[in-house]
Amino acid sequence: MRGTILRRLYPSARFPVARYSFARPFSTHPEPKKASSFWTLTFTLAVVGGGAWLQNRYFNPKDTITSQPQLPQKLSLGVIDTLATMPGEPAPGTVGNLTPEQEVKLKEFWVLTLKVFGLTLDELEAPPSTATSDAATPAPAQDKKKPKSRWGIWGRADDDDSKSGSSSATASVASISVGDGDDKYGQSKEFKQALEDMKPEEIRTAFWSMVKGDNPDALLLRFLRARKWDTKKALVMLISTMRWRLLEMHVDDDIMFNGEASAVKMSQSSDPKEKKKGDDFLTQMRLGKSFLHGVDRAGRPICVVRVRLHKAGDQDNEGLERFTVYTIETARLLLASPVETATIVFDMTDFGMANMDYAPVKFMIKCFEANYPESLGAVLIHKAPWLFSSIWSVIKGWLDPVVAAKIHFTKNRQDLEKFIHSNQIMKELEGDEDWEYKYVEVPENENPKMADKETRDTLLAERQKLAKEIQDTTVEWIRASFKNESDAASAAEQKRNGLIDQLRKHYWVLDPYVRARSLYDRLNIVQGGGKINFYPDSQKESGSTAA
Repeated sequence: MRGTILRRLYPSARFPVARYSFARPFSTHPEPKKASSFWTLTFTLAVVGGGAWLQNRYFNPKDTITSQPQLPQKLSLGVIDTLATMPGEPAPGTVGNLTPEQEVKLKEFWVLTLKVFGLTLDELEAPPSTATSDAATPAPAQDKKKPKSRWGIWGRADDDDSKSGSSSATASVASISVGDGDDKYGQSKEFKQALEDMKPEEIRTAFWSMVKGDNPDALLLRFLRARKWDTKKALVMLISTMRWRLLEMHVDDDIMFNGEASAVKMSQSSDPKEKKKGDDFLTQMRLGKSFLHGVDRAGRPICVVRVRLHKAGDQDNEGLERFTVYTIETARLLLASPVETATIVFDMTDFGMANMDYAPVKFMIKCFEANYPESLGAVLIHKAPWLFSSIWSVIKGWLDPVVAAKIHFTKNRQDLEKFIHSNQIMKELEGDEDWEYKYVEVPENENPKMADKETRDTLLAERQKLAKEIQDTTVEWIRASFKNESDAASAAEQKRNGLIDQLRKHYWVLDPYVRARSLYDRLNIVQGGGKINFYPDSQKESGSTAA
């Protein structure tokens, strides 16, 4: 069974057969993969830090910790409202802090993206003074067999209109490619494959599913920054990611839809293979090999990875990849503007070679470099041992320089305090916070709203309408801007911002109907709308993050 949620959101779209079913979310690949572990990749990244730490400590007289921006010196506990109280203005190149040139790039990127979605927008061109070589070069329309009559994602579409509109629009960007020297993960091929295998409706659906409670501009800007504002390269990266989410990982219609409750059911299966997959997933959660807790000095949620708890071979690659994506997607629920990134702390205490795997490390690196760009704020490799020096020589060659620059090496509490307030550092890491990880089991019937299909359908229809309105208003905003109609552009922008805010708030109404509850919901940490509460029992004033 494939694409249940997506079909409910866009009943007209045609979806390929899913690789995973809701009943079997951990389905295997045709050929078994070499046993390895997600937590390996965790500490392997730590490996990245290990050798560098050794090099910096013993061959560089300077401190390995880079200076941090001025941030609040005290962080109080309670509800953290990232939308209202996080420090500082938006980072350069993000929503609310764009240069005129960057805003033009964003608009050009929207034009290319909407064309892939099936819209014919050839009249939307940047003025000569701002147009760049990034603009897509229209390709000759391809002679394709006429499709049968179908419903368009935004309403009924005639055969001719559907064919001529979507095919011609898609053809105008189909010639885009990225040079081999700048295509580390072969995304040019995946981009072209996506245009061949997926209908414009499917790509559009995958996009709005990925937006969730985000600002769609913020999502596009992540890809633009990752590709140094080259709109063609950013488009290739974006569409490749949409294909990866929809056809390979089934992020929204399987991993997040089924969640931990599905793993519990699998662990009770009479099928030994199914049972092991469910048990393996739950074991990671119960041990706390990786968990989300607290924020750093920049207000970024922290993911702590206790590498010593991993033993190579405990899980197969598929299960580890699934768990990796589940963790990343859950962390996304804790992000809201102006906070757009998270911090990972790899606790390397008592690390040994038995904890080391390479395949999962490569997968995690690919996730952050190719599918979740601009999502890492900092990576702290804590107490890395000497044996990392040899591993580092291998890992460092896999990392993009931008990602590598975010890795820092800490060896004690004082080093950690340069990134994290002392009252946010657990005693386990020699900090002041008296907190220990404890897993709360999945109760029976934890997701009652997901069974309410009538309400879900109503909410999905509302979200579909909002997405359509944002899309139409985006076209108005871009057209008026490129024609230098300042008043019209300002009016369209104001209307558009209001619709985007409605979409963000609406997601949190829809969320319990399309996403299975997680540990962080059971602990009342995920509160929606940019609010998180890592201290639900705290009596301190909520909503305050700075003294």
